[in-house]
Amino acid sequence: MGIEDQKEEREVLESIFPEEITDVSETEFRVAIKLDDGRHEDEEREDEQPTIILNVSYPSTYPDEAPRLDITQPPNAPKHPYLDIQEDKMRLLDSLTETIEENLGMAMVFTLVTVLKDSAELLITERQNAKQALADMAAAKAEEEENKKFQGEAVTRKTFLAWRDKFRKEMDEEKRRKEEEKELEDKKKRIAKEEKKLTGKELWQQGLVGKIDDDDDDDVDDVDAGKLKLETTA
Repeated sequence: MGIEDQKEEREVLESIFPEEITDVSETEFRVAIKLDDGRHEDEEREDEQPTIILNVSYPSTYPDEAPRLDITQPPNAPKHPYLDIQEDKMRLLDSLTETIEENLGMAMVFTLVTVLKDSAELLITERQNAKQALADMAAAKAEEEENKKFQGEAVTRKTFLAWRDKFRKEMDEEKRRKEEEKELEDKKKRIAKEEKKLTGKELWQQGLVGKIDDDDDDDVDDVDAGKLKLETTA
């Protein structure tokens, strides 16, 4: 086990990853891993799929000893909204620990590449789902608030009694208001009727006082003339 096993594994890896693997030295190489972040159905965005790089360095006793690993990204790679290699590196490396322990003594790089790809894609999916869940919660809350505008208050005995008392008070207040309005209207009519009667001054100003006096004098003269006629006859 050792150098021969390492050379044999590298030959197998080069046949599996002819374009993805890059040799750095006889004991060190890199494997580019393209991830699927859920946008693979959009052909226009196929080239935007994120890529991570697994850097592998063989110790002299590999595979009896674990390979030295590091995770980087291609130079000038665009920042991905759900994956940050600098922040996520330790989490991704930790995801390989169990696989390394289970495969000591055997060629394991291909398995490590597979596990790393799955771990990175799972991390992206979790964050996408978390963001979608928050968006769904916000939408549900907004919908609930909107629906409240069309929902009446649930009727209970307490709320019904409160409504009945309020309704009765409003009816009493309306009745009192109408009675006051009627009283005020009657008062206005009475005052208007009284104002139609002319005062003595108004009678005098309109020349009605003199006419009444003249009529009264004529009546008196007629009475006196009749009385005198009766006395003469007698």
